Amino acid sequence: MSITLSPELEQMRATMRKFVTKELEPLARIIDETGEVPDHVPALLAKNGYLGMRVDERYGGGGLGLAHYCLALEEFSRAHRVYTNIMGGSSGNTPLAIMRLGSDAQRDKYLAGLANGTLRAAFALTEPGSGSDSQSMKTKATRVDGSWVIDGRKHYINGGDVADFIMVMAVTDSEKRGRGGVTAFIVERGTPGFTVTRSDTTMGSHAIRLAELTFENCRVDDTAVVGEVGEGFKIAMQSLTEGRLSVASSCIGISDRLLEMSTHYALQRTTFGKPLAERQAIQWMLADSAMELAAARALVYATIEDVEKGVDTGSRPSMCKLYCSEMVGRIADRAVQVHGGMGIVQGFPVERFYRDTRHYRIGEGSSEIQRILISRDLFKKAKASS
Repeated sequence: MSITLSPELEQMRATMRKFVTKELEPLARIIDETGEVPDHVPALLAKNGYLGMRVDERYGGGGLGLAHYCLALEEFSRAHRVYTNIMGGSSGNTPLAIMRLGSDAQRDKYLAGLANGTLRAAFALTEPGSGSDSQSMKTKATRVDGSWVIDGRKHYINGGDVADFIMVMAVTDSEKRGRGGVTAFIVERGTPGFTVTRSDTTMGSHAIRLAELTFENCRVDDTAVVGEVGEGFKIAMQSLTEGRLSVASSCIGISDRLLEMSTHYALQRTTFGKPLAERQAIQWMLADSAMELAAARALVYATIEDVEKGVDTGSRPSMCKLYCSEMVGRIADRAVQVHGGMGIVQGFPVERFYRDTRHYRIGEGSSEIQRILISRDLFKKAKASS
């Protein structure tokens, strides 16, 4: 495993670091205080090529690979999680599904708008009774008079309250369900029967909202189907590998920023006549954080490289997501401790990062689910070798 990036990626990191520091970091406190993203931010990201990074160039995207995208998430997360959230809306589950499996008409209609920031997308899988157990979803789509009628409810949908269109997973064959009985549909804002019934904020930034979506006799035609009828669950599961690596990369970025802040603070802050940097208790906290961060980078970078090569990575993406999401929580906690009173004062970045990092152990599959998947992979390999 290596944590050395190619010269191209290192140059890209340096460019992004300057952009994030100059343009985005000054807005982070405003976003956290107001709970709103300034209107010009999506256009700013698009202008600099950070929206639609993975969308094909013919639609105005960057046409870049997973490594480029994950590195961008790592850098942007150093300022505020909301920036990675915006980027995911233009290069995440829904855009990639449309680009890879959508019709020509769907690509022409949606991808350019996602890349230039004039359209926003969301992905709707989770329901009140089916979070990790997504195969038990109750939202259904029924064939009626040549159209599809969607009925059901989704919740905790990231960005669902502001999205211009949403890729909705619905059961089209209750017998098959996850084995060919779930279909992906594009439902546009304003479609009769589709309403945003609630928008929730969390303990993290209020600029990131989780929506409840209700579908009552919501009628769409065949042009709304992404891929083939019955492929929806496959689409959802295929997105998880890259989704988990995206989360892991964001956690690395936050951890790196917190360790950097803590190290500088320890050098500057003096207690009882000595800087904190000379206190063994502080040294050990920083050393543990540096060690965990280095291990995380090695695992994640190597896994991303193998995914791009087409290597079967097994449960390694789950390991990346699990380790990094729990690592960033530990590093955030140590950062608060190193900063003392300043670490718990609202408006200071450490306090904000501390609140926001708790999300990562739940989103994109909880820590418990990742452990189940890893253990299943171990048993599978053990049986195959016996």
